[in-house]
Amino acid sequence: MATLVSGKPGDASIDLPHRRQAGYEVSQFTIATRESRLALWQAEHVKALLEQRGHQVGLLGMTTKGDQILDRSLSKVGGKGLFVKELEVALEEGRADLAVHSLKDVPMDLPEGFALACVMEREDPRDAFVSNKYGKLSELPQGAVVGTSSLRRVVLLRALRPDLKIEPLRGNLDTRLRKLDDGQYDAIVLAAAGLKRLGLGPRIRDIFETSDMLPAAGQGALGIETRSERPDVAAALSELAHQTTWLCVAAERAVSRAMGGSCSMPLAAHATLEGEYLQLRAAWGDPDQAGALVTARGAEIVADLAEAAKLGEEVAAKLRAGGAH
Repeated sequence: MATLVSGKPGDASIDLPHRRQAGYEVSQFTIATRESRLALWQAEHVKALLEQRGHQVGLLGMTTKGDQILDRSLSKVGGKGLFVKELEVALEEGRADLAVHSLKDVPMDLPEGFALACVMEREDPRDAFVSNKYGKLSELPQGAVVGTSSLRRVVLLRALRPDLKIEPLRGNLDTRLRKLDDGQYDAIVLAAAGLKRLGLGPRIRDIFETSDMLPAAGQGALGIETRSERPDVAAALSELAHQTTWLCVAAERAVSRAMGGSCSMPLAAHATLEGEYLQLRAAWGDPDQAGALVTARGAEIVADLAEAAKLGEEVAAKLRAGGAH
């Protein structure tokens, strides 16, 4: 029986006993995870759920290039895929069996041989307004400094408050909050889901309604990536999947895929299931032209992920027809 371990890439204790070969124990899994506090919370959450179902689970903590490069925006250094590449290498080499991601960080198209095996029930998908001085966006004085790492948030904030000064904000969640507390910003905008998962809900001063700040595709949802050749892992994860969330994010990610989406594109997409209909809204903005915002929406009865993706493609076509590019 293989020994379950956790540690850094390259540790001799990881490679030999846990390398997967024919005849592996299907009840033993290792989760590759980034080492930020939020990523570890997410991995521990999945670990606990799998252990409740009788599996033995260990963690493999890793630092990704996305965690290391903090002085430049993601759109200039390779996109959000920088947060998942090292984890995929661990999967490919057999040092890990699955990787847990914030779904909004996962590229729209995975490399050959990899699969999105599970999407879990979504947390709050909305954006949060965080400030030590002000209760909500409308209370900020003219010229106030707001921090965000997202081009999507930049264009949506400019549409709401073109008078604000919006500055880049990189780093993990704790780093971003520390920069706010150090006085570098009057307010920052973060995903509500991460704050709530880490028990930092009290830091939230206001929640943006989706009518004002449309979320990113997949925001608030956890996605679990595996190798395509691992049906044993997919079977173990099937009980963790949340079909409604998966349908919603399939539509959202299809919008982004059809638009060539990456973190260098100021694109938002958010779906909800209302009765029998999957309702999908999307928005695209021009970061160089304040107020240049194109919106589109669609609704269909969908039975599977393919139909949800088709709805996303239709909404993306509406964005392009409205001038998005």
